[in-house]
Amino acid sequence: MLGHARKRPTEVVELLFRVQADKVDAARNAVAPFEVKEATIPWREALGVTDDEVPGRALRGSRFREGLTQKELSSLTGVPQRHISEMENGKRSISKAMAKRLGEALKVGYKVFL
Repeated sequence: MLGHARKRPTEVVELLFRVQADKVDAARNAVAPFEVKEATIPWREALGVTDDEVPGRALRGSRFREGLTQKELSSLTGVPQRHISEMENGKRSISKAMAKRLGEALKVGYKVFL
């Protein structure tokens, strides 16, 4: 498995609360679980995704982003709709050549499917 060359930045959002003086402790306790923690976990673990599922999820997500059905993607790529379904569900692997065809049709870099 290839490692990432650099860590992607994490978006941080600051929230400001105004509470009555006697409610400060209650407000702190309410937001305590959301404070930034130093420990992190990989996104695959957080979402319960295995390495084998990543290409299919990327394909399904890219297709959804473009607003295409499997049948429409099939027409664009010349790949049978059944094969697209199998790739999305992890029952069929995605070759480099196939990834390039899908990437071109879905306007995304082909490497996300490998």
